[in-house]
Amino acid sequence: MSINRISLYHLETLLWIDRLGTFSAAAERLNTTQPAVSARMRELEQRLATRLFRRDGRAMSLTPAARKLVRDCDPLLRDMQLALMGSGGLAEASGVVRIGAGEIAAASCLPPFVAALKADMPGVGLEIEIDLTANLIQQLLTGRTDLAFAAGPVAHPALKTSPIGDVALVWLASPRVAADFRGDARVPVWSLASHSPIHGRMRDAIHASRIAQKSLNLCNNARMMIDIACADGGVGIFPEPMVRGEMASGALVELADMPALAPVEFRVAMRVADTEPVLMRIFERAARLRVTAANDTGGL
Repeated sequence: MSINRISLYHLETLLWIDRLGTFSAAAERLNTTQPAVSARMRELEQRLATRLFRRDGRAMSLTPAARKLVRDCDPLLRDMQLALMGSGGLAEASGVVRIGAGEIAAASCLPPFVAALKADMPGVGLEIEIDLTANLIQQLLTGRTDLAFAAGPVAHPALKTSPIGDVALVWLASPRVAADFRGDARVPVWSLASHSPIHGRMRDAIHASRIAQKSLNLCNNARMMIDIACADGGVGIFPEPMVRGEMASGALVELADMPALAPVEFRVAMRVADTEPVLMRIFERAARLRVTAANDTGGL
């Protein structure tokens, strides 16, 4: 066997298959197609003259030879990436990083973070997706996302996380609705939908209030809830970073004598198995963010 017949992309592809579990997930992470990944693995098997995968129907697992190759090559590839970053600096880093975030992070700390990241790493492509926390964690676990800014506690053995601050929740309404509000059943009450990690906090607060028996309206988009409240459409519980502008302008005002609301914790998360230097540096930078601070970029 001649080593020059094996390319780095062969080994990198094998490592991502091992990390993510499927050819399709590895193909998505590497921005290529599943047939291309399959072709790379056939070439690698041929050039090593050994089987790398066991196939049982639709299930697939690595052979002992493949696991040994992964174990031996993973630190070598990581060291090579570190060496290249050391010689060229972060400005020379390349690749595509997928970032997932909920609405609150997207509206507060994420924009300046992304802008500063692009300034320091212009060669790194960013793909940003806004979604619910439950979906973000699932995408992270399956390799569709590399980094996630998520609400609520995040606990999974395959993930490492870091707290990035708490977000306050506030009772708000337009000045007209707030002035007339007496727990009237005709005044709509708004909360984020049940699949939001904030919904339980909102539901408990509403049940503890003087409007506990009133009908509750649900919305899966906080921005839409804010617009409805600004249009005299009812009372709502809102994440404070998303309504600073409306509160400053007087479009929304706090309701008096309402139950206190506990803040919501936010965390940044990535897979434990991801050891790419660029991604680890981005995670370290994200871990220094504070979700309530809109101008915090987390310096490298």
